[in-house]
Amino acid sequence: MRKRCIIVAAALLLTGCDGNLSTLTPAGPVASEIALLWWIMLAGSGAITILMIVLVSLSLGRPRATSVRFWTHGMGLAFSMVILTSLLAVGLWIGERILPRDDGAVAVQAHAWQWGWTFTHEGPDGVPVETDDMIHIPAVEPVDVLITSEDVIHAFWVPQLAGKMDAIPGRTNRARLQADEPGQYEGLCAEFCGIGHARMRFSVQAHATWPPDLTSDGAEE
Repeated sequence: MRKRCIIVAAALLLTGCDGNLSTLTPAGPVASEIALLWWIMLAGSGAITILMIVLVSLSLGRPRATSVRFWTHGMGLAFSMVILTSLLAVGLWIGERILPRDDGAVAVQAHAWQWGWTFTHEGPDGVPVETDDMIHIPAVEPVDVLITSEDVIHAFWVPQLAGKMDAIPGRTNRARLQADEPGQYEGLCAEFCGIGHARMRFSVQAHATWPPDLTSDGAEE
């Protein structure tokens, strides 16, 4: 019975890691780097957790002779420092790899307001095109999203394509994202911004051809 409960619990936990708002189902290189960092951090924290469980287990029962140098200096300090230092190094390495660069990537604008989004991209005739709650990007190309806010702090986040970036009034922040293939992806505001925060979502449409030719309602012709 206990084994069956463990299997059911594990299945439910794994189900929660899937979906169009999950960072563990990446659909682009930037999101893949972030997912890799998540798994590495999980492994590191798991190793330290196992160490703590072992230490707690050793503290139970009758007193026994233990090596202070081994458990305090070796496992308590050295082991933990190696794990934490490795995680820091990997985090810095991956963070540097996903930074936007001055490499001529397509740029689109994202303007946040309570409680919605306005996006601007270049149209086929060179005239800027605005859409509400739907951002258009080219597929299989790096895209820089220039993020601004009209009122309070919001946050631009497309879990399957990139990490979170704050939208701050009076400031333009830049986020790099990329979709592996054409399709639609889901995004949301990841910073509490008032009573309408829960409904402040948007979609990302990745196009095979760029710039897309859109009708007045935002659909591709």
